[in-house]
Amino acid sequence: MNTDLDTLLIALYVELDDGIIPSRGPRTGPGHPLEVTDAELVCLAVAQVLLRYDDERHWLRSAPALVGHLFPRLLSQSEYNRRLRAVGGLLEEALRRLAARTPSSADAVRLWDGTPVPCGASRETAKRSDLAGWAGYGMDKSHHRFYWGAELMLCCAPDGLVTGFILVNPKLVKERDAIRTMFALEKNRPEPGTTGVCDKGFAGAGFGADMSTLGITVIRPARKDETDPGIFPQWLRQRIESVNWTLKSQLGLEAHGGRVLSGLWARVLQRLLALNAAIWHNWACGAERKRSLIHYDHPTPLTST
Repeated sequence: MNTDLDTLLIALYVELDDGIIPSRGPRTGPGHPLEVTDAELVCLAVAQVLLRYDDERHWLRSAPALVGHLFPRLLSQSEYNRRLRAVGGLLEEALRRLAARTPSSADAVRLWDGTPVPCGASRETAKRSDLAGWAGYGMDKSHHRFYWGAELMLCCAPDGLVTGFILVNPKLVKERDAIRTMFALEKNRPEPGTTGVCDKGFAGAGFGADMSTLGITVIRPARKDETDPGIFPQWLRQRIESVNWTLKSQLGLEAHGGRVLSGLWARVLQRLLALNAAIWHNWACGAERKRSLIHYDHPTPLTST
């Protein structure tokens, strides 16, 4: 199997069309059969972020030249937007299915961290946006600034594979409570015996006891008022920071363009699915660097026969 964009999209399409979508049951509702199937739509959405197109109009104008040999039928921008918001459940199921079929999902170490998802930059937006109530003011520690939006809490394997996630209001939900809420759902919860690596913001006897009840051991840096036992793996902690950077810089998480809750959720899932699909495909290909996107961020050149 080749590590190129075309092969990844074909493999993802087969996985969707043969396994994931049939398991969801038959499609119901009035109307003619879709010209662009849900499997094609999801693959187009993955290709969009892997090729670094944040703007949907720009993407649909460029798609015929970039992936038209794989997708002869495309959608208008408004229909693409509407359909993408409608398949949020499929995007989530797909990224979880790929995670379960990736070898690193069996790793006994998980990395936890939150990353900001900005949704607006003006006071007027915060007052009038349809995301008001779901989004709030939070602190972006990496840039030392406040932002208005949501916080994405991630639980990842050491290679960056996303196995658990949740969106929270950063003003109302603190990081420790976000982890508790995330792990309350079985689909997000690591197996008992897992070690969770996180930062000192997750300190607290109560939090440690809650994780211990789930069979999870927490490892974090020592606070200033604690004796440092010297067992915290600083090199491993940098992995989750690198995952966040991949989502923000390469997959355009901060430029998602979501204006309503369903749109925000779908665009976050779109980027998580693209990341998991790349890692899943890299494992299948035997690539040395499992989180590398370098093979997928440009179109596959067509060769003449």
